[in-house]
Amino acid sequence: MRHDRILMAPSILSADFACLGDGIAAVEAAGADYIHVDVMDGHFVPNLTIGPPVISALKKVTRVPLDVHLMIDNVDATLPWYLDAGADAVTVHVEAVTHLHRVLRSIRDAGASPGVSVNPATPIGLIGEVLSEVDMVLIMSVNPGFGGQSFIDSSVRKVAELAEFCDAEGVSPLIQVDGGITGETIGRCVQAGARCFVAGNAVFGQPDPGAAMHAIRSAGERALSEIS
Repeated sequence: MRHDRILMAPSILSADFACLGDGIAAVEAAGADYIHVDVMDGHFVPNLTIGPPVISALKKVTRVPLDVHLMIDNVDATLPWYLDAGADAVTVHVEAVTHLHRVLRSIRDAGASPGVSVNPATPIGLIGEVLSEVDMVLIMSVNPGFGGQSFIDSSVRKVAELAEFCDAEGVSPLIQVDGGITGETIGRCVQAGARCFVAGNAVFGQPDPGAAMHAIRSAGERALSEIS
């Protein structure tokens, strides 16, 4: 499968939770491909966010897929909660899951799209054995836990390394990047091989989230046109 367009997954981590439905409606109207939902447990990452009840509520107010990113320690035990809540795609961290292959298969068997994520200091080689099992690989370009962090420049090299690894293995998962994505950072990631982008503060921290998301996508599309 070739990924030949830029996909946007605005993260509600930076949205105003007092009017979350309005924020989601704004980015959905602007063409969001996913709604990115960051689930944090205060253990695997130093922050505590939302759980299955909020995912269930989100499912009722959006037509685009819910891209649920589990930054939690106990995925093996609690995965069914998120699947039952309506997650359309579930990404888990290689650093946090004891039985990674089994978890990814469980996501697929439940009818959702499985993904695997790596933190900035984690080598790509650690996910080599499961690349054929996933639809998406998420490269964290900040250390997970909080929104609004600065992009880690070495992430571009990691995206390129992953793209080369996938080519060598004959697999083509969607490469997603999360952390510090703006109109200034997206281009280098596109040139390295990424096609899906999570943006939180750069979207929901702006007066017009839809316009902000569109501007980031446009910057990515310009970079894509230069390599097409």
